[in-house]
Amino acid sequence: IETIPGVANQQSSVPQLPVLSDADKAEIKNGLIHALLDEPEKSVRDLFAECLHTMVVHEFPTKWPDLIPTLLNTIREGVPAMDHPQQQQLAGLKVHNALLALRKVCKRYEYKSKDQRGPLNEIVTASFPMLLPLGQRLVQQNSLESAMMLKQILKIFWSSTQFYLPGAEPSDDQNADGNGANSGIGLARPDILQPWFDILTAALKKNLPEASTGLEPKGQPTDVDARNSWPWWKVKKWSVQIMSRMFSRYGFTSYADDVTSKEFAKYFASVVAPQFLGPVFETLNLRPTGQFCTDRVVHLCLTFVNFSSMLSRPLFVPADVECFENDPIEFVHKQNSPLADFYDPRLSAVTLVKDLVNQRGQDVTQNLLARMTEILHRYNNSPVEQKNHVEKDGALLTFGSLAKPLLATPKYATEIEGLLITSVFPDFNSPIAFLRYRACWMVQQFSAVTWTDDGTNLKKLLEFVLSRLSDPALPVQIEASKALRFLIEADGADEALLPVLPQLLTEYFRIMNEIGNDEVVSALQVLLEKFGEHIEPHAVQLVTQLSQAFEQYCTAGDDQDDDDATALAAAQCLECIATVLKGVCSQESMLKKLEPLLLPLVLKILGDDGDFIEYLECALDILTFLTYFQGQLSQQLWQCFPLIYVAFDQWAYDYLNMMVPCLQSYISKSPQVFLTGAATLPEATISYVNLIISMVTKTITNDRASEMECRYALSLFMCILHNCPNQVDVYLPFFNEISLGKLGQQISAKQALTRISVYQVLGSALYYNPALQLMEMEKRAVTGQVFMKWLQDVEAMEKWLPRKMTTLGIGSIFKLPTQSMPQSIVSILPQLLHTAVRVALMMKNESQKKASDGLDEDEEGDAATGGEDVGDIDAGFGEDVDVTNAADDAYRKALMGTSDWDDDMAKFLMGDWDEDAEDVDEEYESPLDAIDEVIFVSDTLKQAFTQEPGPYQQIQAALPPESVQAVQQLFITADNLRAQASQQATQQS
Repeated sequence: IETIPGVANQQSSVPQLPVLSDADKAEIKNGLIHALLDEPEKSVRDLFAECLHTMVVHEFPTKWPDLIPTLLNTIREGVPAMDHPQQQQLAGLKVHNALLALRKVCKRYEYKSKDQRGPLNEIVTASFPMLLPLGQRLVQQNSLESAMMLKQILKIFWSSTQFYLPGAEPSDDQNADGNGANSGIGLARPDILQPWFDILTAALKKNLPEASTGLEPKGQPTDVDARNSWPWWKVKKWSVQIMSRMFSRYGFTSYADDVTSKEFAKYFASVVAPQFLGPVFETLNLRPTGQFCTDRVVHLCLTFVNFSSMLSRPLFVPADVECFENDPIEFVHKQNSPLADFYDPRLSAVTLVKDLVNQRGQDVTQNLLARMTEILHRYNNSPVEQKNHVEKDGALLTFGSLAKPLLATPKYATEIEGLLITSVFPDFNSPIAFLRYRACWMVQQFSAVTWTDDGTNLKKLLEFVLSRLSDPALPVQIEASKALRFLIEADGADEALLPVLPQLLTEYFRIMNEIGNDEVVSALQVLLEKFGEHIEPHAVQLVTQLSQAFEQYCTAGDDQDDDDATALAAAQCLECIATVLKGVCSQESMLKKLEPLLLPLVLKILGDDGDFIEYLECALDILTFLTYFQGQLSQQLWQCFPLIYVAFDQWAYDYLNMMVPCLQSYISKSPQVFLTGAATLPEATISYVNLIISMVTKTITNDRASEMECRYALSLFMCILHNCPNQVDVYLPFFNEISLGKLGQQISAKQALTRISVYQVLGSALYYNPALQLMEMEKRAVTGQVFMKWLQDVEAMEKWLPRKMTTLGIGSIFKLPTQSMPQSIVSILPQLLHTAVRVALMMKNESQKKASDGLDEDEEGDAATGGEDVGDIDAGFGEDVDVTNAADDAYRKALMGTSDWDDDMAKFLMGDWDEDAEDVDEEYESPLDAIDEVIFVSDTLKQAFTQEPGPYQQIQAALPPESVQAVQQLFITADNLRAQASQQATQQS
C-alpha cells in the first residue's frame, strides 16, 4: 500500500485488546493438556501436540509454569500403574502422551544457543532422572507400546543433547563453591551419560525377528512401508542417529570447545564409540545374511561407520534390480534425486569408500583395490551361469567412485586403460542390462584416461556408447547420452561424431521425449557447443523440438512427483536453445526464422504472473540473443518490453541484472520506438521511458537492493543518454535526482564502485548536453562537491567504461564558453583539464600495450589456475590420528560461535564469491564506442584555446609543467592517430 500514490501508510494509535483473557488462556491450556493426555487416536493426538508446541512458543515458561510439573507428575504416577493389568492400557497411553508433550516442549529449545537454553536445562534436570530408569525398563520389553514410549524418550534425549550437553559448562550465576541454579545434572560426565549409551546400544542390538517365527517382539509387518514405520525400527533409527550425532561432535577431541567437553570427548572416542561399533556392524550384516533392515537405519549405520573410518561395500540389492527392470523411469528418478545421498544406503557406502581412501589411504587403498580387482578377475573367469553380476557392479561402482584420485596417481592411472578394456568394454554388449548401464557410467568417470594405442580403443568406445543410445533399457540410454558428453572433447571424437550428427540429435530428442532428465539435456547442450558451426542446417528443427520438449516438461511438472526433475529438464531445454542461438547468432536471417518459434515461449514465461519464474533467467537469455544480434527489432519482439517491466514490478524484482542487457538492446537498436512507445497497463498508459525510470527509481530507493543491482539500474540511464542524443532533455532532471541522490548515500562508502557508476551517468549527461547538465547540478548546489569527489575517485577506476565516460564527460565541459560556466567549475578548470588529458593518454597507452603484448588477461588467469589437488590416496591420516577437514572446521566453529561468521560460515556456504565481480563494463556497447577519447579531448581543447585564448592562457599558467607537457603529448598522439586512420582508409579503398 505504501507504494500506491495517494495512499498513506497509517498505523492505528489505538491499542488492540487481546483476543483472549489470561483466564481464558489458562482454561484452554489446561483443557488441551488433559485432552492430549487422554487421546488414543494418533492423528488427533499429533494435532493436539502441534497446538501445544505453538502455545509453548508464546507462553512457556513464564506464563505456563505448571506445564512441566503436570507432565512429569503424569509420568511418575503412570509408570507404577503400568504394572497392573487393569490399569496398564490407560496408564501406558497417558505416559506415552506425556512423553510426546514433553518432547514438543524440548523441541522448542533444540536449536537455541547456550545462553537461551535455560528452560531446557531445567527440564533435563527435572526429567532425566525419571526418564533414565524408564528407558532402561522399556528397552528390555517387547510390546509396541514400550517401543512407542522408548521412541519418545530417545527423541527427548535428541532434542536436549544434539547441539549442547546440558551442564557441560558452569553458568554465570554459579556460586563460588561451584553450585549454580543452572548447572543441572552435568550430562558431559561419563558416569551420567554411560547409562544412556547403554540404552542406545541395547536398542540397536535388539533382535527383531520375522513375524513367522513367533518370537518376541512379535508382529513385525511384511510390507516394506509398514516395516519402515514399525515402532521398534524407529527406536533403532533414533538410537543410531543419536550416536552418529554424538560422534560428529565428540568423536574427535579437537572438535570439543571447552575443557569439560574435551574430557568427555576423550572418553567417548576411546570407550563409547568402540563399544557401539559392534552393534552397528551386526546391523549392517542383516541384509547380506538375508534379513531385513530399513534403508534409514542402514544409512545411519554407515554414517557412524564413516565417522569411525571403517568399511562397507556398495551392492545392488534385489529391489534395485527389480526397479531397474520393471520401473526404469522410477529407477532413473531415484538415481538423479538430490535426496538420494540421504536415503540410499548404496550412495552412503560410496561416500564412505571415498572418504576412507582420502582420509585413511595408507590403511585402506591397496587392500580395497586388490579386493575389487579380485572380484573382477573372478567374474571374468567364471562360467556364464556362475557369474555374480551384482558383485561385479559393486566393484565397478567402487572403482568409478574413486576415479579422480586414481587418475591423479600415476601408479594407478596406468592401470585404468587395462581395467576399461578387460572389464568394461565387454559389458556394453552384456545381456545384463544393469551392467550395460554401469559400463556407460564408468565412461563418464574415466573419460580423462590416457589411451596409449593408436586411437583404436577410443574409436571402439565411441561406437559402444553410440550403440547404447538405442538400448532397449531406458536407464542405459540415459547413461549413454550422458557418457557422450564426456567423450566429445577427446582427440578424434569429432571425426567419429560429425558424420552421424543428425542421427545423434534424433536419438537425444527421442530420449528426452521419454523422460525429463536435466543431465541428458545438458549432454545435448555440450554436443551443440562442440559442433556449433555445423548447427545452422539443423537450427530450426532443433529449436522446434526443444520448444516442444519444454512445453512437454512444463505440463509434466504439474505432477508433484515429477516436478523437480521435469523443471530441471525444462530449464536445460531453454539453455540448449540459447546454445543453438549462440551458434547461429552471426546469421541475422536465421534469427529472423527462429524468432516466431521462440517469441511465444518467452511471452509465456514473462506473462504468467510468475508461474514460470524458475525459467525466467533462461527466457531473458533467449530474448537477449534475439534483441542484441538483430539490427532491427520487429514490432512483435517489442511485445516483451512492457512484460519485462511488469515482471520486475510484481514478481521478479531480483532478476534486474538479467533484464538490463535486453533492455539496453531495445533502447540501442530502436531508440525511436523506445522514445515514442507506451505500455497500456491496468493502472494507466505509461511511456517506455517512464517504465525505465520507474525501474531504476525502485531499485535505487529500495533498501533491499544490492549495490550491484543499483549499478545495473544506473546503466539504463547511461544507455538512454548514449542512444537518444538531443531527445531526452525533459528527463535529465529525473536522471540527476536519482543519480545524485545515490551518490549522496555512497559518498563515504569504502568501495567506490557505485560512485563510479554514478560518474558514468554524469559523464554521459555532460557529453549529452554539458550546459543543461551543469544547470541541473547547480540547481542542487552540489557541483563543486561532486566534481572534487569525482576527481578523487579517478584513481579507483580500473575499467575502460568509467574512464571513457570521465574523459568524454569532463572533456565536454570545455565546449562551453568560460563565461557560461558556473563559478564552481571555473575554479577547478585546471584540475579538470589535467584529469581529462591524463586519463585519455592512460587509456591509449594501455590499449596499445595490450595490443602489442597480444595477451588476454583471462587466458593468463586460466593458465595460472592449477587443477584440483586430490592428494596421495596411499597416505592420509594414520589410524591413531583424528581426521580433520578445513571446511568442516569452519562450519563447526561458526555454529559454536567461536569465530566470526563472515570469516568462516560465509566461506563455507559461498566460498570467496564477490558480488562485485560481475559489473556492467566489458559487455556494454554504445554509439560512443566509435569516439576516440584522445582525439575528442584534443579537438575540444584546441577549439577552446582558439575561441578563448585569454582564459585558457590563465588555465595553462595554473598547470604544473608535467600537465602542460601531457597536453602537448595529447595533441601529438591525436594527430598521429588521425594520420594512421587516414592511411588505413586509403589502403582499404
